[in-house]
Amino acid sequence: MSTTHPVVAVGAIIVSGSRVVLVKRGKEPLKGRWSLPGGRVELGETLEAATVREAREETGLDTVIERFVTTVDRIHRDASGTVQYHFVLADYRCRVVGGALQAGDDADDAAWVEVADLGSYDVAQATIDVIGMAMRA
Repeated sequence: MSTTHPVVAVGAIIVSGSRVVLVKRGKEPLKGRWSLPGGRVELGETLEAATVREAREETGLDTVIERFVTTVDRIHRDASGTVQYHFVLADYRCRVVGGALQAGDDADDAAWVEVADLGSYDVAQATIDVIGMAMRA
């Protein structure tokens, strides 16, 4: 599957103390890898509303946004260099206000992970970097 234009998406960096929520992706891109909950922004939906919705759909957690963290490009190319996916992601630091952690929607698993333990999960370095940005004041 190749794309003809970038897709706007969001990431929820759900934090509690020194822990962050990760989901194991059930679909491409990054199928089988651990990442932040998130996904595409729907037509007419704000970035913030999409972040809260995606967090709930993928983790079962009700969240509120604490602050904007960063915007990043995630560009995935095949072996020949053809762009397969291009996501422009707005990442927000969030906190939990309700719900119970459980994998949902397109996530195969969900877990609270100590930030110090991220290296033992199959997490992209770019995701670890964004989490680090969210953990700083």
